[in-house]
Amino acid sequence: MLGPVILAASRSDRMRRLISAAPVTKQVVDRFIPGETVDDIVPIIQERTAKGLELTMDVVGEDITTREQATAARDAYLLLIDRIKDLELGPKVEMSVKLSMFGQALEGGHELALNNVRPVVEAAAAIGTTVTLDAEDHTTLDSMFAIHDELRKDFPQTGCVIQAYLFRTEADARRLAANGSRVRLVKGAYKEPAEVAYQQKHEIDKAYVRILKTLMEGDGYPMVGSHDPRLISIAQELAHHAGRKPDEYEFQMLYGIRGDEHLRLAAEGHRMRVYTAYGTDWYGYFMRRLAEKPANLRFFLRSMITKG
Repeated sequence: MLGPVILAASRSDRMRRLISAAPVTKQVVDRFIPGETVDDIVPIIQERTAKGLELTMDVVGEDITTREQATAARDAYLLLIDRIKDLELGPKVEMSVKLSMFGQALEGGHELALNNVRPVVEAAAAIGTTVTLDAEDHTTLDSMFAIHDELRKDFPQTGCVIQAYLFRTEADARRLAANGSRVRLVKGAYKEPAEVAYQQKHEIDKAYVRILKTLMEGDGYPMVGSHDPRLISIAQELAHHAGRKPDEYEFQMLYGIRGDEHLRLAAEGHRMRVYTAYGTDWYGYFMRRLAEKPANLRFFLRSMITKG
């Protein structure tokens, strides 16, 4: 029940100021966002990959208002790619991008976002890795999928994200599975109306399994974005029934959540990729992590009380 309230707060400037000013906030944010700069994050990349994990990197930030900010977002990713080039990790470290950061919501935003993200995809390909386009609220998805289709003409490994709670996603999954796309399936973390999305957890879970079955039986590369032990077990069963080898799909989880499970899955021979965000504009990302899981909110509130 608190999820929609927290998601609404993620768009509130007043709540941003209050939470940012709380003395304990940085300590809790660090659990989910391990750094603000490239210099902070490169050692994290080295440490995690040395443990057999893979990563997808997110430079946090969204809701930009100027073309200059969109250019700065592009340049932040290009700097990251340049810094990790010498690590020679190839596909072990990919990029996740939100097209809103690249100007999607501005005037002429579709072409602007495409023009800004293309150099990032090109630079990633040059060091042997790729980019996944994150899904945002349902109003942005037609543009995201069109950009995904366009990028795949030259860079077929470009991935995209679909969200199980949206009614449209089963049809999107069938199309993407048929055309051989890399697809990350998540439950969804934006506040969506009942007209377009399931509202109850059990409905979302059922949709997740139906969609995941479609992806596992298709021609693409499924990326299982979930921390739910039951869904992880189901994913393994579906992969087995579909005849998939361990390198033909992967699990993805967030930095700071179920770290022991990351290592367990990797030790069992599964591809395990950790979604790792960094940067100074952390507020929206942090609030969605609180909204997704009550345990995260309890952790935050308990820390505030303890430090208070």
